[in-house]
Amino acid sequence: MRPDTPAEYVDHHAEAARLERTAGLYPEDAEHLLSQAAAHLELADDRPRATSLYDRLLSGPTALENPFLVRALKAANLWEYGHEAEATAIIEGVRAASPRDPAPWVIVAEALESHDELEAAQQTFTEAAAHLLTDVQEPPYATHPILFGRHRVRRMLGLPHDNWDALADTLHSSPVSLDELHDPKRVWSLGSDNPAELEAEISRLRAELGKYREALSRPFPVAILHWPASELTELLSAYPTLAEEYPSHEEHLATIEESLRELAASGTPNLGIVTGTVPSYEAFAASEGASPGDALLLPQYATTLAARGRAEAWPPERGASCWCGSGRVYEGCHGDTA
Repeated sequence: MRPDTPAEYVDHHAEAARLERTAGLYPEDAEHLLSQAAAHLELADDRPRATSLYDRLLSGPTALENPFLVRALKAANLWEYGHEAEATAIIEGVRAASPRDPAPWVIVAEALESHDELEAAQQTFTEAAAHLLTDVQEPPYATHPILFGRHRVRRMLGLPHDNWDALADTLHSSPVSLDELHDPKRVWSLGSDNPAELEAEISRLRAELGKYREALSRPFPVAILHWPASELTELLSAYPTLAEEYPSHEEHLATIEESLRELAASGTPNLGIVTGTVPSYEAFAASEGASPGDALLLPQYATTLAARGRAEAWPPERGASCWCGSGRVYEGCHGDTA
């Protein structure tokens, strides 16, 4: 599907089938591709089949990179066609596991919210904020929906502002404040006969739509290609012409960190790292009709991996392992500015 294809013209069943076929060609990307396929099936209101794809991922022989995200998506989908008990059981399991990825938290909290379980939704958003944002100086972009969602639910519950709500206010960049956007009385203004009230609500809706568009338009990360030591050794053994690009593994790792810091300093957003493998790279070169020894192919390979959802955000969260695979925390490895 082209990015500019209007949603009403999308054949969701056909798109899901295409993504399933692609997952068969690239099994290493099956988690991302089949999750997308399931989303198309949900939009086509074929929710049982979407659940079967989530089950296929969860019961597959390959360990998932983010099993809690798949579980959260499955729970939200199940609840939409009457399987509330199973959905809530999965949601409780996700909450108990306390994943480090913000996405599962947002999905299960919004599922609770959409089914009027506001107290549980507020508790879930709060647990996520406490787990992911305690002692964090600058909340990562991916955690913003946790703070905004928590603000929204607490507004509906009539709860007073606290420190997390104040932080959400500072992160919100729209000209319309969060208090206005999340005002529970807004719905009544849509039925008002007062032109001023209607015009104000239209302005709020435009601002809200602008935030959604901004979130949806964020591109996949500007990604730098990373080769683990064993893969780089195999790559250079098979294609020695690439030795100019990679004089040594240590220099390769240092160049990645340096390049990402330069991009960040220049204001480039949404940075990431993709990890390459020789078989995957050779398959990509074959699909492009090019030689794997051509260095010009490397950035294209990195972009393709990022487009398939293989990029890990840079810099890692505080306390997370370094992207290089050393096993040390980032701050004590490549994140050590000293």
